[in-house]
Amino acid sequence: MIPITILVLGVIGIVAAVLLFLAAKKFHVYENPVIGQVEELLPGANCGGCGFSGCHAFAVECANATSLEGLYCTSLPKGGMLKVAEIVGLAPSEAQKKVAVVKCGANCETRRQVNIYDGVSSCAIEASLYQGESNCVYGCLGNGDCVKACPFDAMQIDPVNRLAHVDFDKCTGCGKCVEACPRNLCELVAWPKDRALVWVVCSNKDKGAVVTKECGLGCIGCSKCRKVCPTQSPAITSFLAYIDQNTCISCGNCIEACPRHCIFSSSPIEKKEEESVTETTSEKL
Repeated sequence: MIPITILVLGVIGIVAAVLLFLAAKKFHVYENPVIGQVEELLPGANCGGCGFSGCHAFAVECANATSLEGLYCTSLPKGGMLKVAEIVGLAPSEAQKKVAVVKCGANCETRRQVNIYDGVSSCAIEASLYQGESNCVYGCLGNGDCVKACPFDAMQIDPVNRLAHVDFDKCTGCGKCVEACPRNLCELVAWPKDRALVWVVCSNKDKGAVVTKECGLGCIGCSKCRKVCPTQSPAITSFLAYIDQNTCISCGNCIEACPRHCIFSSSPIEKKEEESVTETTSEKL
């Protein structure tokens, strides 16, 4: 009986293999081999920063495109798109790198805690339930929804201050943190190639008198940053300052002038650099 059983199973296996082979041949869908070559260069994180559903969809678009204009993978290292362009035989597209900034810098010393949240560790859930642990309804809740959403480990929560921070070296500008934050504190901004990134670490739109009661760091819309800026980059809207990255020259004047110390830079701005940049700007004006 055993030899017959083995024989029957062997015949079934051979027949099944033949049928699968014929089905694979009949229903085979040809795929451009260039797609696979492009996909091998991509990180495989499927972050969606390129505007497509995933890395495969982006590779398909690049392989079938007649121009790479508007096609750019934010997660590729420097020169990555040049390699993609060589594979597909098109001119490479150039796009300025973007990074995420967190528009809240209120630590435990500056924000006034009025209650303690004891629930699910989720910013989305906490934001839907009540205002948070402080009187500011605009600030970071510190539960790390942005950290969980980031596929590149570029977001961290300070264990002491419970504030979100961005590692600019790891950030690819995919925008996952922007989508995850229920208070819209994460924003994608252009990463300057030749200067420090300067931004306002506050999102409070209340009047100055209210802000001072809610937070020791919040922007009060005093316009002092705008008055000292040679390019008028800071704009005041709804009692809140916002720096235009297209005109900012990172002179550092706004950082020194801000009485609330709510303007940060990605790296220290030296005085010599400030003087030379200011003089150059004055000559142009």
